[in-house]
Amino acid sequence: MGVLIQKHRIQAGLTQEDLAHAAGMTRTHYQQVERGWWKRDQPSNPSLKVLVRIAQQLEVPVGRLLPDGSRLQWQ
Repeated sequence: MGVLIQKHRIQAGLTQEDLAHAAGMTRTHYQQVERGWWKRDQPSNPSLKVLVRIAQQLEVPVGRLLPDGSRLQWQ
């Protein structure tokens, strides 16, 4: 998911800091979402509210930021 968000951010010409602040987040929190990790061995788990805020700033439907569910593997 972070790779998709990063791709849209770059296409929009935004820095991580610009997008984070526009979405009402800290840059550190946004970086964790884009990187996909919260702490070592702990995946990022952004809320729907955070994803919607990011999607709104990128002007894309929130579904475009989500990975294809058919390839996800649950542990």
